[in-house]
Amino acid sequence: MNTLNIALASLNPTVGDLVGNLNKIVAARDDAHKSGADLVVYSELCLIGYPPEDIVLKGAFQRAAMDHVVKLAALTSDGGPAMLIGSCWLVDDKLYNAALLLDTGKILAMHFKVDLPNYGVFDEKRVFVSDPSPKTLNFRGVKLGVMICEDMWQPPVSKALEKDGAEILIVLNGSPFEQNKDQERSQLALRRIKENNLPLIYVNQYGGQDELAFDGGGFVLNRDGTLAVQSPAWQETMTMTNWHKDGSGAWHCDKGDIQVAPTGYEAIYQAMMTGLRDYVTKNCFPGVVIGMSGGIDSAISAVVAVDALGADKVHLVMMPSKYTSEESLLDAAICADWIGARMDNIPIESGVKAFDAMLAGQFAGREADITEENLQSRIRAVLLMAISNKFGHMLLTTGNKSEMSVGYATLYGDMCGGYSVLKDIYKTDVFGISRWRNAHHPKGGLGPKGQVMPENIIEKAPTAELRPDQKDEDSLPPYKVLDDILECLVEKEMPIKDIVAKGYTIETVARIEHLLYTAEYKRRQAPPGVKLTRRNFGRDRRYPLTNGFRNARL
Repeated sequence: MNTLNIALASLNPTVGDLVGNLNKIVAARDDAHKSGADLVVYSELCLIGYPPEDIVLKGAFQRAAMDHVVKLAALTSDGGPAMLIGSCWLVDDKLYNAALLLDTGKILAMHFKVDLPNYGVFDEKRVFVSDPSPKTLNFRGVKLGVMICEDMWQPPVSKALEKDGAEILIVLNGSPFEQNKDQERSQLALRRIKENNLPLIYVNQYGGQDELAFDGGGFVLNRDGTLAVQSPAWQETMTMTNWHKDGSGAWHCDKGDIQVAPTGYEAIYQAMMTGLRDYVTKNCFPGVVIGMSGGIDSAISAVVAVDALGADKVHLVMMPSKYTSEESLLDAAICADWIGARMDNIPIESGVKAFDAMLAGQFAGREADITEENLQSRIRAVLLMAISNKFGHMLLTTGNKSEMSVGYATLYGDMCGGYSVLKDIYKTDVFGISRWRNAHHPKGGLGPKGQVMPENIIEKAPTAELRPDQKDEDSLPPYKVLDDILECLVEKEMPIKDIVAKGYTIETVARIEHLLYTAEYKRRQAPPGVKLTRRNFGRDRRYPLTNGFRNARL
C-alpha cells in the first residue's frame, strides 16, 4: 500500500449513552466511506464517553460496551473503511482503556492505554489497569503506533512503538480544555515527532461533560514537524487526510485544510457555551432560569445562556429589594431586551418583612448585620428554585471564581442552582469577557450580533446591593489586587513571602489566604461549573474542610 486515506472524527459523545454514541460513530463512518476513507480514527473512549468515572466499574456496563464494539466491528464487513475506536475492554477481570481496530467484520487488534493519569480532574488509576507493553497495530500492511491521550505526554510509549516498527503515530484523545492547553499539546506532539522521526495524527473529543469542556479538533504533523492538517475546533467534525509514501518509503500527509483554533477570551467563551449547552441538553432540561441583578455577573451569564441555548430557553427574573437602585433595574431591563430574553420582575420586600417578623423574637436586642443581608439572597433563591421546580428550567448560578475563592457568596442563597458558567473565571476576566462579547459574536452563538449589555454594567463599581451604598471593595481589596493574589495562591501555590515580594502587604495576603481556606465548606456545596483554568475548584483542587495550616503565620 502506497496511499492511505484517513478520516479524523471528532465527535460529541455522552457518557453512558452507548446507543447514541454508536449511532454517531456509524454516521461519521458513513460520511468517511463516501469520501473514500480507508480508516476512521475516533477519540478516546468515544463509544462510552469520557471521562466515564465509576460507571465503568459496573459489570453490566462493561458487558454492554463490549457487545457494542462487536456490533461496530460487524459493520466493517461491508468493505468500507476500518475504524479505530476508543472504548473500555475487559481481559481476565482487568479493565483497560482501549483503542480497538475494527476491520473486515472483526476486532483485528487492540492497544491498551499505558500511562494512566491520576492528577487534576483525572482518576484513571481508580478504574483502569495499565498495559506496560505497547505494540504496533497492523492495518492492511501499515504499522500504526497508537497512543491514548496521556501516552503522548511522555517519551516512553512513542519510543517503544517506534522500536516496534511504527510508521505513523496516532493519538486518540479525551483532553479537556483549559487556557493555553492547545499550545502545550502541539509542543508535546512536536517533541514526539522529533524523537522518533515519525508523522503524527491527533484526534480529540468535542463537547461538554459535567464540568469539562472538550475543544475537539485534530491535527496532522508530518515527520519534519510541519502542520499538514488542522480540523476546526469547538464543533463535531470529520476531516479527511490523504497520505502517500515519499521517496524514502516513509509516510507523508498531503497539505490539507488548516483551521486556526480560537485563543484567549474567544476560546474561553466557546468553552462556556459548550459546557452549559451540553449540561442542559444532555440532562434534558428545557432551559435555564437566571436571577438578574443589574450587575455584570448575571448579565454575562444571561448572554452566554442565550448564545448557547437560544433566547426562548432563557428565563430571567429580577427580584429587587429596597436597596436595589433604579440604575440596576434599568441596566437589567436593557440587557434582557438586547438579548431577546424574557424577564419578569418579582419584588422581595414583602418576603423580607415576613421573615423579619418571624425572626423578631429570636433577634430581639441585636443590631442588623450580615444575617439580614444573607436573608435577602436566600429569599431570592427560594423564589428562583420555586420557578425552576414549577417549570423544569435549571437554575443557573452567577458567582465567579473570585467570590467563590474568598466566600463572598451566600450558602443557600446566590449559590443555589444546578450549574455555573463563571465558577472558574476570576472577576477581572469577567470584565474582559464581557467587553469581548460586546465587540464580537461567537461562532455558533445563537444570540444577537453587536452590543449585548450596556457599558454601564461593565463600568460601574460591583455591588451586591444588600445594604445602603454597598460596594464589593468595602470588604475586599480591588479585584485587580485580589485576583492576582488568588492566582498566586490557587493556580501557582506560591509561598506567602513570594507573593508579598510582588508588592502586597503581609496583612492583605494573610487575610486572603485565610478567607480562601475558610470558604472551602461553601465550595464543597457549590454547583458544578465549566473548567477553564489549570486548577478549578473541585476535582483539580481538593483541600480539607478542617485546615489549620496558614503559611502566613510561619
